[in-house]
Amino acid sequence: ILALGMLTALQRCLKLVSQRRGKPFTLQHIPAHDPQTFQMIQKADTVGVFQIESRAQMSMLPRLKPQVFYDLVIQIAIVRPGPIQGGMVHPYLRRRQNQEAVSYPNPALEQALKRTLGVIIFQEQAMQVAMVAANFSADEADQLRRSMAAWNSRGSLEPFRDRLIDGMARNGYDLEFAENLYRQLQGFGEYGFPESHSASFAKLAWFSAWLKCHEPAAFLVSLLNSQPMGFYGPSQLVQDARRHGVNVLPVDVQHSD
Repeated sequence: ILALGMLTALQRCLKLVSQRRGKPFTLQHIPAHDPQTFQMIQKADTVGVFQIESRAQMSMLPRLKPQVFYDLVIQIAIVRPGPIQGGMVHPYLRRRQNQEAVSYPNPALEQALKRTLGVIIFQEQAMQVAMVAANFSADEADQLRRSMAAWNSRGSLEPFRDRLIDGMARNGYDLEFAENLYRQLQGFGEYGFPESHSASFAKLAWFSAWLKCHEPAAFLVSLLNSQPMGFYGPSQLVQDARRHGVNVLPVDVQHSD
């Protein structure tokens, strides 16, 4: 069972913000877009923010520079063993920074890959490519997905290799692309993200980032009251909040909750 401490922290934070503002404040009150929050994210100023606070994520944020919500969906999914070992990260960044033209091995794949600039990042895209390029049936594509989701079982994709490469050859794809695609799918076997999962996580990342940006005191209190969680201990969270102008007083037996 996957338990997310950030759900608890968000709930506590909303209560505190409601108290401070003197009226109910819910997730629905957090805007879907906010330039100030995206500027904070682009600077990797994300200590305490769900999913994008690790060092690996922080090193990627200034390079990917998320500007809209879907960028967060990609950001969360791309810093994973699957895309990294599948060699998808650098091509995506080069294309995003206009250092490399967006291209597709076949026009038929544009629909599946357009949203990620021609690079496979999500499990759903791998399934789509297998269906379009190698004529996999929906059932075969789902079996492929199950094999990719069987983490750390590198050999589980082997039964699909010939079926995938032969199918792509019959549809006019060159062998190099077919072999490269298979290697990417092997990378997903190490841990690739479903797009739907990443979108759900991106929602919580956005909520927590907005609260950190606009309600830093309430956000800090909520994180401290929800420990242990995340990558940082209470001392680091307090230091970060102080750098953002939050006045943190010592514990007082008569006043502290």
